[in-house]
Order: sequence, then C-alpha cells, then structure tokens
Amino acid sequence: MHLGLVTYNIAKDWDLDTLLRCCKGAGLTGVEFRTTHAHGVEPSLNAAQRATVRAKCADAGIRQISLGSVCEFHSTDQAAVRGNIDECRRFVGLAKDLGARGVKVRPNGLPKDVPPEKTLEQIGKALAECGRIGEEQGVEIWMEVHGPETSKPANARAIMDACGHRNVGVTWNSNGTDVADGSVAQAYRLLGKHIRCCHITNLWSDYPWRELFGLLARSKYAGYLLCEVGTSLRPDEGVLFMQCYGALFNELCAKR
Repeated sequence: MHLGLVTYNIAKDWDLDTLLRCCKGAGLTGVEFRTTHAHGVEPSLNAAQRATVRAKCADAGIRQISLGSVCEFHSTDQAAVRGNIDECRRFVGLAKDLGARGVKVRPNGLPKDVPPEKTLEQIGKALAECGRIGEEQGVEIWMEVHGPETSKPANARAIMDACGHRNVGVTWNSNGTDVADGSVAQAYRLLGKHIRCCHITNLWSDYPWRELFGLLARSKYAGYLLCEVGTSLRPDEGVLFMQCYGALFNELCAKR
C-alpha cells in the first residue's frame, strides 16, 4: 500500500510546482488533483499544458493517481445528470493525457420525494455509462462513498450493483457511516471487492484505522491511500505535517 495526498484541503492553495515539491519532500509518491484548486489541473488545459503537467510530475517522481472531479448523478433534472456525464468525459480525456489511473466522481445525497431505490439505480446507470467512456480511454471511474445517505455502505453497494461495470470501482472515504460497533468489517464486506482507492483522514481519531489497514492488506490491496485532511497549511507546515502523518500511517499499518 502506498501513501499519497488529495489536494483537498491541505494543499488546495499550492500551485503545481509547490505541490510537487512538497510531496517529494514529504516522501509521498502520488497525488489526486481535486478540481478548483490552485494547482490548476483542469480539463480546460490545452495539449501543451497537459504535456507540461505530465512532465513535471514525472520529473518530481510523483504519480498523478486520479483526478478529483465533483461529477454527480443523483439529480431529478435529467439534463443536469447528462451534463455531469459529459463533464466526466472531459475529465477522462484529461486523465488519459496525464497518465492518471482514475477519475473520482461522487453521489451527493438522495432527493426528497423520490424513492431511494430509484435514485440509487439512476446513479448506478450513470456510472456504468461513465465506466464505458473511461474504458475506451484506459481510465477507471472511482465512485467516492460520499454524501448524505449515499455514504451509507448499503446504499453505496446498491449503486455499485446497479452499475455492474468492470471499469467502475469505489474510493473508500473513511466515513463515520462505515463504523458499526467500533468496526468497519460489515462495511468492508459490502464494498471491499470494489475498492480502487482510499481517502483517509485524521489518523489520530477513533476511526478503526488499524482494522481497515489490516483488511486492505489481507485483501492484497496494492493501491494508494490518500491523505485528505480538512485544514489548509503553508507549504513548510505541510511538509512537516505529512512527514509526521506518514510516520503514523506506517505505525498503524505495522503488523502486531
């Protein structure tokens, strides 16, 4: 397993050069570029700019793991759903040009006055379409386990069952809704086979981190766990924080 960084929120104000320098200085090897942040890695980049981003990442030894879009598919407005699928297509094109493995998308709740199972199926079908788009470009689609109600593992699993596409997986998001009786085992049984990436948050919290990391290791997970801490930091603070975060991560991953 590898430790990396989501630019949300610790690095949201760092430009690309600063971001890559800090990740390298902290010993991290991968990053998820979350949209709207100061790094400027967006679908609006032209071909030359995309080539520059890819070259800078390679020179720094940092893998661009994924692109953190905010594409979502739960709306009752079908034109909005279609617009988000089209936006996902643009992120897929960017991911291909950068050499990123995946595009992160998300559900973001369940509309009122609509049967939940109908919305869960709608999200799943939209994900399947995005999965087909990504497969054509060699880019995976990762559904972040996110949003009111949709972050519940049973609902996330229902979405994945409705999707049923081999190119779509989940980004485990380390939510409180994962935990039942102090354990994530039940949530992992529902979603573990779909995990392609993980967002991890405050490792000093009472979330059962050691159990999660053990479950991942026993599943032979060889992907990235990306630090997603909700506090922006200056670059010098960020390097020191990530070095300490990495040491704690390694301790929690250690076998007992």
